[in-house]
Amino acid sequence: MMRERDDRWVRWHDAYDDPTSAQTHRLRAVQEQIRRMLDTAPPGPVRVLSLCAGQGRDLLEVLAEHPRRADVSARLVELDPRLAAAARATAAGIAASGIEVLQADAGSTDAVIGAVPADLLILAGIFGNVPDADIARTARATPMLCSPGAMVIWTRHRRPPDLTPTIRRWYISAGVTETTFIAPPDALYSVWVGRFTGRPQRLRQGKRLFEFVANAT
Repeated sequence: MMRERDDRWVRWHDAYDDPTSAQTHRLRAVQEQIRRMLDTAPPGPVRVLSLCAGQGRDLLEVLAEHPRRADVSARLVELDPRLAAAARATAAGIAASGIEVLQADAGSTDAVIGAVPADLLILAGIFGNVPDADIARTARATPMLCSPGAMVIWTRHRRPPDLTPTIRRWYISAGVTETTFIAPPDALYSVWVGRFTGRPQRLRQGKRLFEFVANAT
């Protein structure tokens, strides 16, 4: 059963090859937010953390063309070996030495040791695939993962019952100020962006954030 689930997760990425798919449109929306963050980041190093990164297209395709790519140190965490290998292959073709693809369970804080606090936290494709309680737990963990002023990006479908209003409140309660919410009227995906304005906390090792249990959405 787990192998079948993992295979579906890998096949889900095939939709990115269709430029007309909603999945690709969501990807472009996420990439635009990443690009804006890098455009406006102050001079100096930029630390990025992407959980359940898949093939890493959202970050890596931006870095491939961005003039700030040499400033970026990034950890992409992905459990599936096929997706992690694809991300490594893409990263190898980018003129940036600070990209790490870690094959590990992104739902545990152990996977982020040495990669936080992040200036950009990417949580794309996760919240449609984990229990609601895990989303809330991940939101509450933001102060352990982010530096002051960090950008946080997450995505979630808006199929009924639409949980995004609740998730937005969870992140605001965790000290993240909402800056952008992209919810196209002709699509069911959404992209949320905020700035961490709360007080950072020390990382707690071995803490469970989420369990990736459902089909990718």
